[in-house]
Amino acid sequence: MAKNVGILAMDIYFPPTCVQQEAMEAHDGASKGKYTIGLGQDCMGFCTEVEDVISMSLTVVSSLLEKYGIDAKQIGRLEVGSETVIDKSKSIKTFLMQIFEASGNTDIEGVDSTNACYGGTAALFNCVNWVESSSWDGRYGLVVSTDSAVYAEGPARPTGGAAAIAMLIGPDAPLVFESKFRGSHMSHVYDFYKPNLASEYPVVDGKLSQTCYLMALDSCYKHFCHKYEKLEGKQFSLSDADYIVFHSPYNKLVQKSFSRLMFNDFLRNASSVDEAAKEKLAPFSSLSSDESYQSRDLEKASQQVAKPLYDAMVQPSTLIPKQVGNMYTASLYAAFASLIHNKHTSLGGNRVILFSYGSGLTATMFSLKINDGQYPFCLSNIAAIMNVDKKLKSRHEFLPEKFVETMKLMEHRYGAKDFVTSKDCSLLAPGTYYLTEVDSMYRRFYAKKAKDSHYENGTVANGH
Repeated sequence: MAKNVGILAMDIYFPPTCVQQEAMEAHDGASKGKYTIGLGQDCMGFCTEVEDVISMSLTVVSSLLEKYGIDAKQIGRLEVGSETVIDKSKSIKTFLMQIFEASGNTDIEGVDSTNACYGGTAALFNCVNWVESSSWDGRYGLVVSTDSAVYAEGPARPTGGAAAIAMLIGPDAPLVFESKFRGSHMSHVYDFYKPNLASEYPVVDGKLSQTCYLMALDSCYKHFCHKYEKLEGKQFSLSDADYIVFHSPYNKLVQKSFSRLMFNDFLRNASSVDEAAKEKLAPFSSLSSDESYQSRDLEKASQQVAKPLYDAMVQPSTLIPKQVGNMYTASLYAAFASLIHNKHTSLGGNRVILFSYGSGLTATMFSLKINDGQYPFCLSNIAAIMNVDKKLKSRHEFLPEKFVETMKLMEHRYGAKDFVTSKDCSLLAPGTYYLTEVDSMYRRFYAKKAKDSHYENGTVANGH
């Protein structure tokens, strides 16, 4: 039986192209601070015409295998979480098989999981469950979360983003799942959905989506606490965790969410918060759930009370989500990558609670216990390989006009066939995959930017 199953290794990829939210405010004629303070976002990453979820996934998987020295034959299950539909039948996973076929490994289980931003978590649970099951054949699981989040022009556009994250799953991991502590909430809601297959853009009810997120958070926390209490024989409160990591549509919602958990603690057990907090929160204790979601006064009071704890427990995980934007399935794990990046020297022995939300509606709160691990699967090496600072600093800022122009081209190309891209990979780092063409039968072809300075044809997809 595999012990201490969890995440052994991680790598992250996001496009080298981004736009500043402050510049977008001015360009859109929005009031100053609407995106930066109102949404809490700094910058937004996006794909240009040479990148998509497949190229980002190819890049992050090949990078992870190479940097951690993993033989492609050692992977026995590969699952992708994404809501970016490239094909209604062919999974993104099948494109990634090119990396494994090259080394003769076609014996790999798993396909794609889809439900808004939750697909990455579903894929992760599947891989963890596989390693913990009687079906496990001793090899690693590999999870990829990838999305390109884009919106039509309007108030939702600044909440886009793009990234791919790869996570290697196996026993004796530094990031161990406490699988018994897990609370889920699933229901049927139309808060955000993509029914129009001719468009990449979603149908969004922003206000409803925020309420659904907080409602799901309450429900998951209640189930999580109940399971913890049953198994541990004592009440759970935020003080039993060291860090809390949230799926981040935009940072302001993360701030609201943490203060919401604190309000939950107060309602369940007032002694879990200090006297000053009790005094501030007491006037709201008689609100019904529905009233509490709409109360601006509660929101303000609970955020004031929660601020010092938020800075300690949540803020270290907000770096990439604020800099890259909402990466849908990759968002939660980019936040977790931020925490490892910022705190890897002091995480040993800590408990991290993660909250995953996908519209429509699916949500789970789950727990990880952190060990330092053995090289190469240790926190300092994971942080070094992800190299978050360098990736953020080496990006190229586009002016809003150029960003809008790129979005128009992508709109025009969405679902199209028979075109060749510019193949301009000058902004891409060596080793990055990029889209070269889509032929008359909608088949997509990719190349890999050479590692050395001499131009060479990289590995090209579909035996092209």
